[in-house]
Amino acid sequence: MNIIFMGTPDFAVPSLQLLLEEGYNVTTVVTQPDRPKGRKRVLTPPPVKVEAEKHGITVLQPEKLRHADSVEVLRQLKPDLIVTAAYGQILPKSILELPAHGCINIHASLLPKYRGGAPIHHAILQGEPVTGVTIMYMAEGLDTGDMISKVEVPITDTDTTGTMLEKLSAAGADLLKRTLPDLLAGQIQATPQNDADAVYSPNIRRDDELIDWSRSAVEIWNQVRGLNPAPGAYTFWNGEVMKVWTCANPRGSAPQSRSFTEVVRAQHTPGTVLNSSESGLEVMTGNGTLWLTEIQPSGKKSMKVVEFIRGVKMPEGTVFGH
Repeated sequence: MNIIFMGTPDFAVPSLQLLLEEGYNVTTVVTQPDRPKGRKRVLTPPPVKVEAEKHGITVLQPEKLRHADSVEVLRQLKPDLIVTAAYGQILPKSILELPAHGCINIHASLLPKYRGGAPIHHAILQGEPVTGVTIMYMAEGLDTGDMISKVEVPITDTDTTGTMLEKLSAAGADLLKRTLPDLLAGQIQATPQNDADAVYSPNIRRDDELIDWSRSAVEIWNQVRGLNPAPGAYTFWNGEVMKVWTCANPRGSAPQSRSFTEVVRAQHTPGTVLNSSESGLEVMTGNGTLWLTEIQPSGKKSMKVVEFIRGVKMPEGTVFGH
């Protein structure tokens, strides 16, 4: 049984580890090319490549997998199964048809919801109480293949995209462990997706990161959580970008939060700072107020608001977004 594993980021690493721990014969790993990262643009290998090299597994890093030479290399490897997890490229039909047991993908959502490249981000951005992992047969469309198995994972009020990535990567590996024996034994009855229920989750754009203070406190809180740890939500302060990394839960845990009806009489513009204290910065939104607890002013490191206000005055009436 020859297995080719395709994956790139941290999300895919536990699934590769699971295959190796269970004794499956992973002959080759396919991942994205090394990319420059950080302010110094240091050429950095993908996490999956790092893990594969620890085990002496051959690593391929084609820029475009659909090129004829890349397809021929995989054909010569004669895979019985291809397992993918957040690889980053759509597999062409010429590759999908290679393995006898097909190509399967470990996708971080409950399909058909949140097809696409940023399912974890969008689940939190939309305020979902639960998400999960779906293992599916791959098809030529974007995450459109028949579903093999699923597992649900709750999203708590303290979760961010970062914490959910860890939970879902572990859940995906466990689901793979439970799914593979039946799949290889030919005992799987896959379920087609209902395209009418499909929701897409495209990669995050710069516009998605900008905070619109006219939205509700809950919506902005979800935006901040959904963009943490990357790329981060931001606003403008004194004409410069200021990242917002954490906020208090406006649905109950925020200190001294005022309701929309209590603050609307003051006719504050959304984005106006109403309170600056050790509890954070209370900011007016389109519906209710939101307490910012961790921020990153331009040119500075991320810091708790309590640390920030010790050195910088943030008077009430300051308006973000300008």
